[in-house]
Amino acid sequence: MLPELVSPDGDAHVGSNGEKFSLLEANKKIYPRSVSGFFSKWRWGLVILTQLVFYGLPWLQWGERQAVLFDLEARRFYIFGLVLYPQDFIYLSGLLVIAALSLFLFTAVAGRLWCGFSCPQTVYTEIFLWIEHRIEGDRSARLLRDAELMSGNKFLRKGSKHLVWLLLSLWTGFTFVGYFTPILELGAEFASFQLSAWEMFWVFFYGSATYGNAGFLREQVCKHMCPYARFQSAMFDHDTLTVTYDELRGEPRGARSRKADPAQLKLGSCVDCSLCVQVCPPGIDIRKGLQYECIGCGACADVCDTVMDKMGYARGLVKFSTQNAITNGWNRAETIQQVLRPRVLVYAATLTGIVVALAVSLTLRVPFKVDVVRDRNAVVREVDGGLLENVYRMQLMNATEVNQEFRLTVHGLPDVRLASPDRVAVGATQSRWVAVRVQVPVDASKSGSYPIQFEIEALSGTGHVTEKSVFLLPR
Repeated sequence: MLPELVSPDGDAHVGSNGEKFSLLEANKKIYPRSVSGFFSKWRWGLVILTQLVFYGLPWLQWGERQAVLFDLEARRFYIFGLVLYPQDFIYLSGLLVIAALSLFLFTAVAGRLWCGFSCPQTVYTEIFLWIEHRIEGDRSARLLRDAELMSGNKFLRKGSKHLVWLLLSLWTGFTFVGYFTPILELGAEFASFQLSAWEMFWVFFYGSATYGNAGFLREQVCKHMCPYARFQSAMFDHDTLTVTYDELRGEPRGARSRKADPAQLKLGSCVDCSLCVQVCPPGIDIRKGLQYECIGCGACADVCDTVMDKMGYARGLVKFSTQNAITNGWNRAETIQQVLRPRVLVYAATLTGIVVALAVSLTLRVPFKVDVVRDRNAVVREVDGGLLENVYRMQLMNATEVNQEFRLTVHGLPDVRLASPDRVAVGATQSRWVAVRVQVPVDASKSGSYPIQFEIEALSGTGHVTEKSVFLLPR
């Protein structure tokens, strides 16, 4: 018979030996301890840098417009001096490929660097924790306060913390929408309570997501919602730099006085203080080996180094290293030599090639676009003078911030000519549809479909474009 899996009271599961157990472990709130050190300084440096860019970029002006603006309504993207149209999707594809290869490269070299130092979830969690620490106190004070009953002091501190979190979250949502609606215009609408429904939705939606993810979910996002944690092992190998506990040096662990000789006590360098667990954002014990929850922030390495300094031991019990380096006792030079393995060099070469190709393409890019389609509502017709005429619709998109005039010519059939104006003016960053009439003599060729080419040249000398189409001759 199969063992009973659910107990009669439904609160637990029962094994074949009658012992109750739980299939789901309750998530306990994690109270990360603040830490300072080499990796902490790098992490905070990147927090400041990324947030200066995120919050500051929408306010930067470029001429008479916002320097970076994704105008979805007008279907134009402004990135400093570049004006991009949906037809420039190839550049977005290139950026996505660069981002993917960069992730592969950085992961192959040093694990989850993105997660530990630049991921928005990590960045905002770090900011929210800093606010919590400034208002509620350090880890021990927060633990004691959460354990006590509600009081005036507890309500005031908790309320103040959440108020600051909410204000920061709303400002984050407002800034996010400011990349899609000119932020000065958005600010005026916000101040006068005239936000559109979609603008209001995205401000509060993005603000709520920031508040919930960074204030409450925190490590749960990294553990259960982010797919990167699950497939990162496919990009790791024994020569990937990860946060590593030197088990050969640290074990057996145990408490001792500073003056004690660990060799006489037959102990390793680990004093079993558990500070590495207390500072870890996901709350894992790095001494149990690499775990998928580890985001590679290096907080455990920082706090362990402070303990080693106090004990008078060498630093590096917990450090960024590779499994092969720990096993074989390699020095730093040998470790770096193995890190720069063929896989990494291939990633780096491919990434460099794509970046260079994208940069060259943007540099040589013709700053206007042309689309030509036959007017299906106007069939081939015979006009005065013994001529046959086809009508086309041409869209000219000016991707510069100055007015442009274009000259049109057509080739491909004997005596083919334009019957419509050959000069078209298009305003700065504007697009314009024009009707183009093309005529040929009745006896120009046999009936059928013939390829023709439109030449569109910018009179400002910024380049020319060739667009293909067909001319239909009736039977």
